[in-house]
Amino acid sequence: MIQFEHTIFALPFAFMGAVLAARGLPPWSRTVCVLLAMVGARSAAMTFNRLVDQPYDARNPRTAHRPLVAGSLSRRFAWVFLLAASGLFVAAAALLNRLTLALSLPVLGLVLGYSYAKRFTWATHFLLGAALGCAPLGAWIAVRGEIDLAPSILGLAVLCWTAGFDIIYSCQDAEFDREADLHSIPRRWGIPMALSFARGLHFLMVLGLLGVGRLLSLGTLFHLAIAGTAALLIYEHSLVRANDLSRVNRAFFTVNGYVSVFLFLMTLADLRWRL
Repeated sequence: MIQFEHTIFALPFAFMGAVLAARGLPPWSRTVCVLLAMVGARSAAMTFNRLVDQPYDARNPRTAHRPLVAGSLSRRFAWVFLLAASGLFVAAAALLNRLTLALSLPVLGLVLGYSYAKRFTWATHFLLGAALGCAPLGAWIAVRGEIDLAPSILGLAVLCWTAGFDIIYSCQDAEFDREADLHSIPRRWGIPMALSFARGLHFLMVLGLLGVGRLLSLGTLFHLAIAGTAALLIYEHSLVRANDLSRVNRAFFTVNGYVSVFLFLMTLADLRWRL
């Protein structure tokens, strides 16, 4: 129902925010709490999305196999799981510091509220991006107990990255969105323009990463990671054409998983072995 493997999109960025804040490896206790918070928030967000979108999922051939639609899981189970996951997120935030606890409920509102956005606005992709962009900023706050410019820019970079790949993914549902009166950039402006929006957002992501590197005086390995990320994003866009969406899943799942993990590992390496 919640597809734990999708956590690979946001979790490496949370760890990236944590290691940047600590200028290396943070204490294990904080790392575990960050991990628990991420699992809780991601699980709550996905479960709530499945609950509120169940009527639409049942009508969309691409999503008709999902467990709540197919009946392999009950709505009662999903609501109990949602409450447990939300509780885990808030409890993990409370174990970190006062600021993470104070921000936990607004952030939970954001990650849950995204599920309704498609009913009202084509900007839904940016709300999803904001939800994932909280990961590195929240992890920075978990380590330092304060908000700073560099992690805020990193959060914006993640926002642009997420919105970009979500636009690509939602191209598959452009026709269904029209029929169901749901809103998205592909539905509003068409698939060719939507893919252009995605390219622009991914360019902004690269600029944001460069800004983080400058603000935190990061070294060669980090900048090589930015170059590698740019190459992966170019490859991602090469897989998708307005008249051929057959490779969207490879672009969405595989390439973006590499982006997040690669950036985290290279950032950690840069902090540990400065070149």
